[in-house]
Amino acid sequence: MGIFGSAVIALLALFGTPLFTVILAAAMLGFYISDIPLTVIPIEIYRLVDTPLLLALPLFTFAGYILAESHLSTRLVKVTASFLGWMPGGLAVVAFITCAFFTAFTGASGVTIVAVGALLFPALVEGGYRERFSLGLVTTSGSLGLLLAPSLPLILYGVIVQQMDLPNPFTIQELFIAGIVPALLMIVLLTLYSIWTTRHDRLEATPFHRGVAWQSLKDMKWEAPLPIIVLGGIYSGFFAVSEAAAVTAFYVVIVEVFIHREVPVKQLPRVIREAMVMVGGILLILGVSLAFTNFLVDAEIPQALFEWIRTFIESKFTFLILLNLILLALGAILDIFSALVIMIPLIVPLALRFGVDPVHLGIIFLANMQIGYFTPPIGMNLFIASYRFKKPITELYQATIPFMLVLLVALVLITYVPELSLYFLDRPEMPVQSP
Repeated sequence: MGIFGSAVIALLALFGTPLFTVILAAAMLGFYISDIPLTVIPIEIYRLVDTPLLLALPLFTFAGYILAESHLSTRLVKVTASFLGWMPGGLAVVAFITCAFFTAFTGASGVTIVAVGALLFPALVEGGYRERFSLGLVTTSGSLGLLLAPSLPLILYGVIVQQMDLPNPFTIQELFIAGIVPALLMIVLLTLYSIWTTRHDRLEATPFHRGVAWQSLKDMKWEAPLPIIVLGGIYSGFFAVSEAAAVTAFYVVIVEVFIHREVPVKQLPRVIREAMVMVGGILLILGVSLAFTNFLVDAEIPQALFEWIRTFIESKFTFLILLNLILLALGAILDIFSALVIMIPLIVPLALRFGVDPVHLGIIFLANMQIGYFTPPIGMNLFIASYRFKKPITELYQATIPFMLVLLVALVLITYVPELSLYFLDRPEMPVQSP
């Protein structure tokens, strides 16, 4: 029964059955074989509903959809260009910072390429940057910001891991703080590479004009306080994450719908529907994956996997190499939300036994997913950029490889220098467990 059932589930997955159906079927089969009542599945799904942090997901998603519908991308490019355009490689710096901010709040790299990349790509070419370099820069920048609050994947990682009753739990605020330095490291390394590789090009700089800068700030006067309100409130402890999400959603609606009037009131039902369809899909997958996680724990799958891996891998260093290779491959195949709900229940218990802090693991995981977005041959950003800019996919491969190599250097540093993520946190040292 077990072998036949597993084969049927595998065939369902191959033929494109919805992910939540495949996970639910696997959980039901596992519990049935183990003689555990299937009533445990709705109990696990209800336990997810009872998670206070879960309120942040729909609210931040809704706020991100509203911002994506507005003209924020245009104002954001103008304000960063007016203040940073005079620097060597200034437009490249503008692209990295703008895309990181936009992705952090919208949570969707595809939206970033379409909304922000459409403005930046022609500006880069007109500014003297080579077309291939500009293509690679915009495609790569589409996933910058996944490590910055209030990124939805960061929140989702926190929700999943907090359901696992770890011996060394963490707060979502700690996860937000842990992502700051690694994200800045990626932006800095990409900036240095861009300045170095364009050092012989004749680039047009944007002179700093106080009047232009002041006008761009005035245009952004309503959105500019948003990071201060949200991040300042979260990091200071004044807001819980769910409260910050509610404030963000309310503030964004007031600004974009009633002040700027860029999102008509009659369009709100459509935006709400699209945002909640996305959230509903995530929550459905998350709910059934928690039930599947319960089965894995009851069947002691992580322990058995750890003992098997220890027959080939003994050191934490080697384990992290293998982990990065697996995650890079997954990032190119799966969307980030599916990868989180499928892999986290397996990876977290395994990493803990090798002495990897769960906060550090979350940053490693998302850094890999960020690179996976434009990893050949099927990274999602590659196809979005190819469609948006009407360029052959093979040209995108060649354009993004140098940027990928730079981010792989950043990934190695993030992986093997945990202080980059944990320096500002008071986390206990994780011991390596014996099998």
